Amino acid sequence: MAIPGRIDIGIPGMNEILHGGLPRGLTVLLSGEAGTGKSIFAYQFLYRGLRQGEPGVLLELEDYPARVRMNMAMFGWDVKPYEDRRSFAIIDCFTGGVGEAARKERYIVRDPTDIPSIIEALRTAVKDVKAERVVVDSISTLFLIKPEYARQAVIQIKRLLVSLGCTSLLVWQRGVASGNIPITTYIEHIADGVIRLELEDTGEEYRRILVVSKMIGTKHSIRKHPFEITEAGIIVQP
Repeated sequence: MAIPGRIDIGIPGMNEILHGGLPRGLTVLLSGEAGTGKSIFAYQFLYRGLRQGEPGVLLELEDYPARVRMNMAMFGWDVKPYEDRRSFAIIDCFTGGVGEAARKERYIVRDPTDIPSIIEALRTAVKDVKAERVVVDSISTLFLIKPEYARQAVIQIKRLLVSLGCTSLLVWQRGVASGNIPITTYIEHIADGVIRLELEDTGEEYRRILVVSKMIGTKHSIRKHPFEITEAGIIVQP
C-alpha cells in the first residue's frame, strides 16, 4: 500500500521496493533492453491510475494506438471506457494519421519528426483529460528521428510534465546512441528516478531483473529483484 504523498505504481512488489510507493510529481526513466517488459510495466502503471480515478495519457511513438489497446486488453486492461469518458488519451505519434484506424484517433501528430508538435500535442492531451499519470513510449525514438534536437526535447518534456503536476514514466531503450556517443548516462542524469529492467544470464536461462538505481524523495532498495510477466501483468519479488 502506498503511503500519503506517494502513488501506487500498480506493480505488485514495487511499493515495498520504494518504501511506500512512488513520490508524486516525479519524472522517472524506465530503462531496459528489448524484451524486458518496459511497455507492459508502463501500461500497468497507467491502468492502475485509471482504476484509482487518476486520469492518464500515453504518448505513443513506436506502435499503432489500436494495437496498443489490443496489447493492454490481453492483460485485462480495457482502456476504451476511460477514453470514452475523457479520462485517458493516447497520442498517436506513430502513424502520421495514415490509415483508416488512425483517422479515428482523437490526438494525432501528423509529422512524427516534428518535435514541437509532439510536445504541443502532449500539453493539449494532458490538459484535456486532466492527466495525473503520463507515459512516453519511448523517448529513444526521439533520438532516432531527430538526434540533433532530442536532448533538448527530453528536457522540454520533463519541464512540461512537472509544471502540469504529472507523475511520469519515460521509456528508454538501452543501447540507443546519438552518433557514436551513448546517451543513457545523460538521460539518467536528468530523470528524477531510474528503474532498470534487465535480462540476467544465469548460465542455463535468462531471468528478468528489476533494479531501482535512483529515486529522489524516498529511500529504496538497491538490490536486484526478480520479476515475472504473468497473464495479469508484472509481479516483482520485493
